[in-house]
Amino acid sequence: MPGMTAACELCAPSDVELENGLAYARYDSNALARGHVLVIPKRHVAGFFDMTIEEQSAVLSLLNEAQRLIQKRHAPDGYNIGVNVGKAAGQSRMHVHVHLIPRYAGDVPDPRGGIRCVLAGKASARA
Repeated sequence: MPGMTAACELCAPSDVELENGLAYARYDSNALARGHVLVIPKRHVAGFFDMTIEEQSAVLSLLNEAQRLIQKRHAPDGYNIGVNVGKAAGQSRMHVHVHLIPRYAGDVPDPRGGIRCVLAGKASARA
């Protein structure tokens, strides 16, 4: 695979559900919810903003395909989409990957704020 790094598990696609020329999607091995998917560029690249426009487009295209697949298989009530860019943002694997996390009514007591709650105590109820 282009730009492959031996120590990077995301450079070696496994259990691929969907793919195109520049990216692939698979279920997250540490899923937060039924149907939690990662969309990953095939080239080893650290951050979302380091991808080429073509790679970003390929990732977004698969994100849409993955959403349709998850909706059909799991029928969630909503979704969170997330990308951690850099260690300060919580990125622990330096190969960009986009999380598509299905959300289900009642999975948390109060979902207001969504991704704004990533910085605990800083979320506004007007998210």
